[in-house]
Amino acid sequence: MNITPYIETKRIAVKVRSSAEKMVKRCHPWVFEESIIKQNITGEAGDLVIIYDHKKNTFLACGLYDPYSPIRIKLIQFGKTAQINKEWFATQISKAYDIRRPLLKTATNSYRLLFGENDSLPGFIADVYDHVLVIKLYSHIWLPYLNWIVSSLLAITKCTVVVLRLSRLLQSKGEIYGLKDGQVVYGVLEDEVVVFKEHGVLFSANVIKGHKTGYFLDHRHNRKRVGELAHNKTVLDVFSYAGGFSVHALKGGAKEVVSLDISKQALDMAKANATLNTHTGNHSIIVADAFEGLQTLINDQKKFDIIVIDPPSFAKRESEVYKAENSYMRLAALGAQLVKHNGILVLASCSSRVVAADFFKISEESILNTGKTFTIIEKTTHDIDHPITFPEGAYLKCGYYRLK
Repeated sequence: MNITPYIETKRIAVKVRSSAEKMVKRCHPWVFEESIIKQNITGEAGDLVIIYDHKKNTFLACGLYDPYSPIRIKLIQFGKTAQINKEWFATQISKAYDIRRPLLKTATNSYRLLFGENDSLPGFIADVYDHVLVIKLYSHIWLPYLNWIVSSLLAITKCTVVVLRLSRLLQSKGEIYGLKDGQVVYGVLEDEVVVFKEHGVLFSANVIKGHKTGYFLDHRHNRKRVGELAHNKTVLDVFSYAGGFSVHALKGGAKEVVSLDISKQALDMAKANATLNTHTGNHSIIVADAFEGLQTLINDQKKFDIIVIDPPSFAKRESEVYKAENSYMRLAALGAQLVKHNGILVLASCSSRVVAADFFKISEESILNTGKTFTIIEKTTHDIDHPITFPEGAYLKCGYYRLK
């Protein structure tokens, strides 16, 4: 397996500030540039960094050096020394696969096998869609180790095709050895649109041109839950993208589903995904900005049994948090006005900078401000293939509210 040529790496010895040392001892995977106080040689992408205890001069952790990121060292091994070799990567991938085993016992052949830092591989994503493995790299640090990692991924998943996706940052800086976003680096991809199964429901992902790796797998449990609640109901799916919630609702026996999104292309995918499955419900689309579309439906005095509002991340940076919170407040209020008596409002957020407690508080106060009351059916976080091992790794939260 030779996706990249042999790339020689160095070993770097580092000491960090006491505040950063405390975080390392808690197994936090990030060391920022300004935290480094001593470094024996200049580092290049993928060099192995050993962090030593400031006072005792003993091993604390090791990671990979990233000269293109303010997170200068991405840590991968804590507490005890280890040889970072092909066997080490195979062990980490095997551990990650074991976590996902319960999901694979269901009627599901799509899952996230590697979730970056949360599986000890910061900036490395590996998603499986049926027989196709899609790798998304967010850092140059993985290029020296890519051949080892892909070999182990193929051995454990039995996939026959590997597609490589590259972040914009990775494409814009440094040597990437002729690799291109959307490149098939192993096997033969007969069609860039791959059909896969999620709890018995069929979907498709464009693994070459689709957003991220082609689909959003993290909401799988919530989509299944909405499908279970949707029998004989009317459903509005806002920010529907490729129709994840919509299709599960139709498959679950909804009598009417409306998918609302600003992207006509996304809604075309939603319609295509719906046709992959047998259902008797009516499926229609609305191409509109979510806020404007919701207000139009209110003005038209429409009502739905179930409304799902699952927007993209509103806060990519700290300065956007206030604006994001205001958007969540507005969406909850608009959605509440469209839910029938005793209907269900499902509100979700994938903004990691807006913590779950704040999101739920904002959403619930906003519902109450419309003059409605609610009972909480349940609150959920990440599905099993998106484990969380450090605070910043948590981003997804979803609340189910029955409105009176």
